Amino acid sequence: MTVLTLPAAYQHCRQIAAAHYENFPVASHLLPRRLRDPVSVIYAFARTADDFADEGDYNSTERLRLLADYNAQLQYLMDRKPVTDPVFIALSDVIQRYGLPITLFKDLLSAFTQDVTQTRYASFSDVLDYCQRSANPVGRLLLYLYGYVSPTKLALSDHICTALQLINFLQDLTQDFDEHYRIYLPQDEMQRYGIKESHLRDRISDAAMQELIQLQIQRASALLLAGAPLGNQLPGRIGLELRLIVQGGMRILQKLHHNDCDVFRRPRLRKADYFVMFWHAVIKRSVVVSD
Repeated sequence: MTVLTLPAAYQHCRQIAAAHYENFPVASHLLPRRLRDPVSVIYAFARTADDFADEGDYNSTERLRLLADYNAQLQYLMDRKPVTDPVFIALSDVIQRYGLPITLFKDLLSAFTQDVTQTRYASFSDVLDYCQRSANPVGRLLLYLYGYVSPTKLALSDHICTALQLINFLQDLTQDFDEHYRIYLPQDEMQRYGIKESHLRDRISDAAMQELIQLQIQRASALLLAGAPLGNQLPGRIGLELRLIVQGGMRILQKLHHNDCDVFRRPRLRKADYFVMFWHAVIKRSVVVSD
């Protein structure tokens, strides 16, 4: 069996990062050059594992097997055993060079596995528990890469990452339901507002559905604003990158808020949005985005 060289493994991860569209920057040129490859490796791990849970024609048993194999390869890294998968070859190097906690990668796999086995969430606290494993580890890993780890910064990062995950849920209401039969809206709140699953199936954007979605928007906005100070605490291009990410989240929330007549319309960031985001992130160093 031919084992890839480390440069080839990094190139493989860069190709994965470049192949996927995201609303928010991935290993962008705003980051210091030395961090672009490590960020791409983390992204490649998360993207590939997430695809195991969501993409392709695998049945649930096959998806769980693929995720279990990824978990086993993480254990190989913990035990200092050799790996042959290019993502893990590069990941092993990044973990060792930057002292990244492998438990954070295991948390991500836990969330992706949950996507295969669970499609409903009883309460908002259950949604938050999922976010703590599906999104927050990424922000924490980036802080380790940057070398700016402290309890305060980790908490601020968690706020931002949870907010971004909630925003993603709101953008993908129909896709999650149609393609994966998942609903991340809390079941108790759906019941309280009189929302049935037929609302998602039939794209019913009535007053009750609009009120429920506005509640989710308010929560995500509050979390994003609570974590936003981290963008001014991190220096240089790293802080700028984060401020732009927060700006992107706020801009999407504004579009979702103004979608109240059709909560299922998916907003996209356009050139004019990026101009406004850049102005606030660079010139004003703020997170308040006006229309």
